[in-house]
Amino acid sequence: MIQLKNLTLRRGAKVILDNVTLTLQPGEKIALVGHNGAGKSSLFALLTGQLHADGGDAEVPAQWRVAEVAQSMPETAQPATDFVIEGDTRLTQAQAALARAEQSGDGHAIADAHTALAEANAFDARSRAQALLMGLGFKVEQLDAPVNSFSGGWRMRLQLARALMCPADLLLLDEPTNHLDLDALVWLEGWLKRFEGTLLVISHDREFLDATTRVTLHLDKQTLTRYGGNYSAFEFMRAERQSQQQSAFERQQEKIAQLTRFIDRFKAKATKAKQAQSRVKALERMEKLAPVLAAREFSFEFQPPPSLPNPMLALRDITCGYRGEAGDIAIVHKVNASVLPGQRIGILGANGQGKSTLVKTLAGVQPALAGQITEGKGLAIGYFAQQELDVLRPDEGPLAHMIRLAKQVSPQAREQELRDFIGRFNFSGDMATQPVGTMSGGEKARLVLALLVWQRPNLLLLDEPTNHLDLTTREALSVALNEFEGTVMLVSHDRALLREVCDEFWLVAGGALRPFDGDLDDYQRWLQEQAREQAREQARAAAEARQATPAATTNGGGTTPDGGNRKDERKAQAQARQRLAEQTKPLKSEMGKIETRLAAAQSESEALTATLSSGSLTGAERAEQGRKLKQLGDEIETLETRWLEITDQIEQIAAAQNAG
Repeated sequence: MIQLKNLTLRRGAKVILDNVTLTLQPGEKIALVGHNGAGKSSLFALLTGQLHADGGDAEVPAQWRVAEVAQSMPETAQPATDFVIEGDTRLTQAQAALARAEQSGDGHAIADAHTALAEANAFDARSRAQALLMGLGFKVEQLDAPVNSFSGGWRMRLQLARALMCPADLLLLDEPTNHLDLDALVWLEGWLKRFEGTLLVISHDREFLDATTRVTLHLDKQTLTRYGGNYSAFEFMRAERQSQQQSAFERQQEKIAQLTRFIDRFKAKATKAKQAQSRVKALERMEKLAPVLAAREFSFEFQPPPSLPNPMLALRDITCGYRGEAGDIAIVHKVNASVLPGQRIGILGANGQGKSTLVKTLAGVQPALAGQITEGKGLAIGYFAQQELDVLRPDEGPLAHMIRLAKQVSPQAREQELRDFIGRFNFSGDMATQPVGTMSGGEKARLVLALLVWQRPNLLLLDEPTNHLDLTTREALSVALNEFEGTVMLVSHDRALLREVCDEFWLVAGGALRPFDGDLDDYQRWLQEQAREQAREQARAAAEARQATPAATTNGGGTTPDGGNRKDERKAQAQARQRLAEQTKPLKSEMGKIETRLAAAQSESEALTATLSSGSLTGAERAEQGRKLKQLGDEIETLETRWLEITDQIEQIAAAQNAG
């Protein structure tokens, strides 16, 4: 179990935790919640040993294996699968031990290392890593691509897969959903439900927390409060606790007022002095209750747009994609749709299908490859995307950004008016001039929202607007969007926001855009069915590949392309098979012998590994068995290499014959 005993934790001069005592049981799945800046990530750093307690104790079992998602961006040409496999620290330790043992020729150490490899399930490490990658949205052809060939968001998915690869006793996840789309998010929820270790997760996605956690820790005012239940249960219980606390405070204030009145009235009277003094002592002994100070709520609203053109956008045979040096790359084809005033459209689709490409095209960020987009008169688009955060100038503050925007949109605006406006987005006082480069991701996202609101758009195109936003700001965004009089088109993995804002959905899939008839629950079922169908397709393809013969292909009619009949065709195919059999007979004979020996060697290796694991051997016997195991391993590797060479030779002969 994890135990915090009278723990005090500081980050610089700031007190994060003050005299906290807490116990977390093995196997619990826990949400860690609190406002931005409360110190949630600092608590993670304490549990991983990066920070140390300033007072009291923090105890994590020494034998526990701890995994977390590295926040650094990996810069390596290592294949993606190999990068993820290295997350299995038990496996990498066993591999390192085997390498040292083989270099020193220590048979006993070799035997121990092979035992450790077997216990680490080394035989299926590659398939486990690739299953994680595909669950997180990677395609088959990307599994061995260099890590540095992926964009930043995909590299963070690689870091997540690497953390999940570790057989952890304690798994720490800090905002794991930020770089995931909806299908990968659903997969991750399922994986975490099956995870058997202790899970501690920081997230601003309430549906994700509800699905994956059963305990909630609330970090607030330098203390940790434990609630038994998921995030929704926590909200209810906390509200109830605050109500009780406020009632107790009010009752105590009445008692204090009553005692004070008695003291003030009778302290000067000799006959009542003793009673007055007892009241003074009672006041001194009374443990003062603090009032419930509600956290400052953040809210904002979109101003009514000057006009609402109808339709706002008319799309005719639009093709969305990118222009490259080698030619156009089309992603979504033949889009025909109209965007009307007041619509609330959620755009769904698996990663890579073209959701963001569609939104960029509608926003005019990139041109359509074909077709026509007709804008309604008076259309004013407000576009929010993650790359917009990168456009902010790091050396300037929020006020400077607003002044520059106001010169374009509303030159008559005065500086005080701009200060008042950004103050509503919690950029007041010194925050108004603080360089954006020193701000958190959530603060930058709030600034982009402020810039968006100032422009008074009538069509909002929002691509993952909630990344980096805390729950309070997400709720404020949801309220503002529901009250917005214009049209909203939303791409988001935040299911709570999609449910609260959108009343219809469009699906981008298979290179096309179409209305989706259903809600988010229907979409999740559709995703699961798509995944099952893909698995069936892969199984069918594998079966067909095993059954395929190098026979000549036909055009599917009664004659071959050169006019021959079926009898001639079958005769030619039989002759081709005969020639192939004769040419490959020696190779297949050798392959059969290799397969026989390979099966025997693998059986011997498994038997030796089982014997070594039993602990019944003496030291000398273990060393001898370890040397035999190494010899078998070398032989198996040689046999497998030769088997692959023969397979390649047979395929080359077949290809040459087909070409002839």
